[in-house]
Amino acid sequence: MNLTSISSNLPEVATPTQKRLPFKEKLKWTLIILVLYYILGMIPLFGLGENSLQQFQFLSMILGAEFGSIISLGIGPIVTASIVLQLLNGSGIMKFDLTTHEGKMKFQGLQKVLSLFFIILESVIYVFMGGLAPANSLAGTPMYLTMQLLLVIQLFIGGVLILFMDEVVSKWGFGSGISLFIAAGVSKHIFVRAFSPFSSPMNPDIPVGAIPSFIVSISHGNPVNAAVEFGMVVATVVVFVMAVYFQAMKVEIPLSFGRVRGQGMRWPLSFIYTSNIPVILVAALFANIQLWARLLQNWNMPILGTFVGNQPVSGLVRWTRAPLLLQSFIKGSLQFSDILDGAGYVLLFLVGCVIFSWFWMQTSGMDPKSVAKQIMSSGLQIPGFRRDQRVLERLLERYINPLTILGGGAVGILAAVADLTGAFGTGTGILLAVMIVYNLYEEIARDHMMDMYPALRRFMGGS
Repeated sequence: MNLTSISSNLPEVATPTQKRLPFKEKLKWTLIILVLYYILGMIPLFGLGENSLQQFQFLSMILGAEFGSIISLGIGPIVTASIVLQLLNGSGIMKFDLTTHEGKMKFQGLQKVLSLFFIILESVIYVFMGGLAPANSLAGTPMYLTMQLLLVIQLFIGGVLILFMDEVVSKWGFGSGISLFIAAGVSKHIFVRAFSPFSSPMNPDIPVGAIPSFIVSISHGNPVNAAVEFGMVVATVVVFVMAVYFQAMKVEIPLSFGRVRGQGMRWPLSFIYTSNIPVILVAALFANIQLWARLLQNWNMPILGTFVGNQPVSGLVRWTRAPLLLQSFIKGSLQFSDILDGAGYVLLFLVGCVIFSWFWMQTSGMDPKSVAKQIMSSGLQIPGFRRDQRVLERLLERYINPLTILGGGAVGILAAVADLTGAFGTGTGILLAVMIVYNLYEEIARDHMMDMYPALRRFMGGS
């Protein structure tokens, strides 16, 4: 039995019978899934021992996970499956014709099969390699293996729930579940990190929130800590502003209606052409490298690098964690090796974003040929040229190909440099959250406008 036949027999969320769901229906399902996601994040894993979950803090934000809960895997298996398919398709090992309905169904089916495989694989790895293990007091007893299997089952259930919740949002709500879960996790972390008045067990004298910590540091005569907290607040605001500015940049191509003389419109192409997808894929790749490196180190096989505490110090994993250069500079402890690590991190992130941006453009229906076909089906053409898809495709190549590379590179540099500042939620997390919320706002506004003015649907691509 091949993967295609397996995927066709898997359970799936029913597709709406209506061609277009009402605005309130989409909003209802999006909010239901969001509330359910937060509830699942508060359900602890039964039988989990004392684990150092702080080591997974970066992973939890990028993967939309809540470590120690039933959704400890987050969107990791789904994104990993997407990365694998993107690489297989981009290398030519597997080919998917995403311009046809059958090709899209095959791609989505294989992605679900791979997602289930990675849910099982990551559940086993987390538990049996010590990431999320039972209590040490049970070690060496038959009960220890029983609790391990119970933890794997719970993680599998949580991973499957996330998989189907993502499918519900994609079919019945706004955007995708992957984006929604990332934005929810990052927003929660930013709010807590900025405003929480409670102190952490590791430092009971200083609040967790940067703003309360700044006030306490000033009152206690600790200008260095106050400067660090203030610098992170400023960095967070700057990243927000830059992300919104980049997201709003567009290139507009003038087009005309072939059947209506003198009438036309401008077809917008965003500067960040592939949106936040490259950052999600690169961040998820880095997160997986860190996870595997730590777990392999626990098994005395540090082939990806080693950690000292929560800090990677050697191997490939060293280049996947951003050093906090801004904090080191304020404290006066900045070293040349830190600058080299930061430069390596930025370069690796930049290259990864460009590669994934190109792969995503080619495989998601955003390539010049697919966009030209979409424009032609809308009755539009280039002013002064005959109605020919090949002419339009050559014109779009001059815009889309450079935008794919430049946009992917720009968003990669912005995310990586923001990570070096120590901004709340990490620069990568903030960038993802801003782009996700921005895109979600545009989709909700467009959908609401179509509901208010049905005549606009035909001109805006609606049905």
